[in-house]
Amino acid sequence: MNAYRETPTRRIDVHHHFFPADLLKETSNQNIGWKTPAGTLPWSPNASLKAMDASGIDIAILSMPALYKGSVCEENRAMARQRNLHMSQIATDHPGRFGFFACLPFLDDIEGALEEMSYAFDVLHADGVSMSSSYGDGPAMTYVGDDRYDPIWAELHRRQAVVFLHGAQITSSTPIPHPLLCIPISEVPNETFKAAAHLVVTGRKRKYPDVKIILAHLGGTTPLLAPRVAVLSNHMGCTLTPEEIMEDFKDFYYETALSAYGASLTAMDEFVQLDHILFGTDFPAVSQGMADWFTRHIEEHYLNEPKKLSMVMSGNSSQSKAWH
Repeated sequence: MNAYRETPTRRIDVHHHFFPADLLKETSNQNIGWKTPAGTLPWSPNASLKAMDASGIDIAILSMPALYKGSVCEENRAMARQRNLHMSQIATDHPGRFGFFACLPFLDDIEGALEEMSYAFDVLHADGVSMSSSYGDGPAMTYVGDDRYDPIWAELHRRQAVVFLHGAQITSSTPIPHPLLCIPISEVPNETFKAAAHLVVTGRKRKYPDVKIILAHLGGTTPLLAPRVAVLSNHMGCTLTPEEIMEDFKDFYYETALSAYGASLTAMDEFVQLDHILFGTDFPAVSQGMADWFTRHIEEHYLNEPKKLSMVMSGNSSQSKAWH
């Protein structure tokens, strides 16, 4: 009998990637210095189901990073629609096992993003949308809290929607420290923090409180750097008080993929309410075995608190209205 049937605690994985063949994910992995884990590519729904069953995961919410061209064009709109139709079909073909966070076109295309959002929610019944921490390249790169994106956040707020926010796979202004500390390891988590901080200090998070934003990887460095932002950004002119800034950081949802460990989970227990911690794996960006290493640490952390474990693994997603 596989682990899916043996595991008593229901599991909903909110960080589970959709990697269609035409994404050429192995090539993009090479470009960012990431060694593709054995057995994860080529990806298919059956590959995910096999890993899910072995790891005791009931439902996976599919998402993919923003890999569109940095421009406003019909190609980006068509690509987003194609991806969303594909994920929706997977969910239909495997009822009760998959949901999805919809892709949006390049975010500077406000009209296209609003149009795709409407189609994804009203026609395809997406569970939310996925966003990258920033859009564009070099000096033209813009973080998601920028004023230009205000119409998108206003619509997400109106819909009381969920946003899955993932750090962009971009280099910093200096080379990576070492090949063993490539972009996904050293840069992506910090990009998540930068986007979260940008949303807070620009007031976007407070202006649109009905948007439920899930930060990937426990928010990267967010829990540790939030107090620094609270005091120093206030000093630099942020109109929010340090206490208000901290309140807004604590209002994000945080998922556990590649970040769950005793010390980090203890910090999260102190930083946010328990109902703001969700379960994620990051499969198939990582192998099932790599994801299971972190899952075991969640189970160990809440070993003597089965109700808390159940909340993190699924209850916070399915019962506390984390995205419904």
